[in-house]
Amino acid sequence: MPLNNVRGVIVKATGGFYYVHTSAGLLECRGRGLLRMERQTPFVGDRVTVQQNDDGSGTVLEILPRKNELKRPPLANLDYMVAVLSVTDPAPNLQITDKFLAMLEYKGIEPLIAITKCDLEEPAPLAEIYTLAGYAVYTVDSTTGKGAKALSRRLRGAFGAFSGNSGVGKSSLLNAICPDLDLAVGVTSKKLGRGKHTTRHVEIHPLPSGGYVADTPGFSSLSLVQLTRLPKEELADCFREFRPFVGQCRYSDCAHTCEAGCGVLQAVQAGKIAPSRHLSYTQLYSELGEVKDWERR
Repeated sequence: MPLNNVRGVIVKATGGFYYVHTSAGLLECRGRGLLRMERQTPFVGDRVTVQQNDDGSGTVLEILPRKNELKRPPLANLDYMVAVLSVTDPAPNLQITDKFLAMLEYKGIEPLIAITKCDLEEPAPLAEIYTLAGYAVYTVDSTTGKGAKALSRRLRGAFGAFSGNSGVGKSSLLNAICPDLDLAVGVTSKKLGRGKHTTRHVEIHPLPSGGYVADTPGFSSLSLVQLTRLPKEELADCFREFRPFVGQCRYSDCAHTCEAGCGVLQAVQAGKIAPSRHLSYTQLYSELGEVKDWERR
């Protein structure tokens, strides 16, 4: 590799510029024309090869292989995605959350659950749903920040992103984990029951303990489009708590929605799977059944 070429990580992308953290510092870069010709779009989190220009700017020459990616929001090489839910104000939408978690499972990204505003209402019933599903759940007091340190330890040395409906406290939680960020914090609208968006673009920030974190737009930007390639017959594998019971069904082609002798339904009745999770599954199964073949291409 020529001496004026370095490798780094894209930490911010906006307006056609890519800001790359390298051993030589932060470089403002444009993408190489060949990337556009090959329809390669650099994402935040991409490991890239950059050419340093004489004027101090840079050019992204090559995107190194990704281990995973999200197109909305555009992120690559995630170790964790933290789904941030507030126990109240706004109340959590379990169906949207479960769709989001299924999408992460499909993409091969490990989800973590952070429940905020635990000083306002008891989080145990909400936490139990996702603990039962096999997810790591962190409860956070939004007044004192209690609980944020445990999540921070989990993210140490990793690349994690935070997402959730606006108003749930993503930026407040990030500020508790890394006070130097001083991210803008929105206020929940009493009329609409949701917060104003304070995150305008995807940007990742280095953690003092090592690794990176990203604040991203809310769940509303994460459409079903990212799941359209998934056949409905494979959806059950995206609900991790279903997996031990799928082989216990009477019929090999069981859809796990309402069939007699279904091992998954028996697990719901036995309290081993939360009813809300199964309801989300059946709704998403129906949605995927309406996706046309041409939409899967």
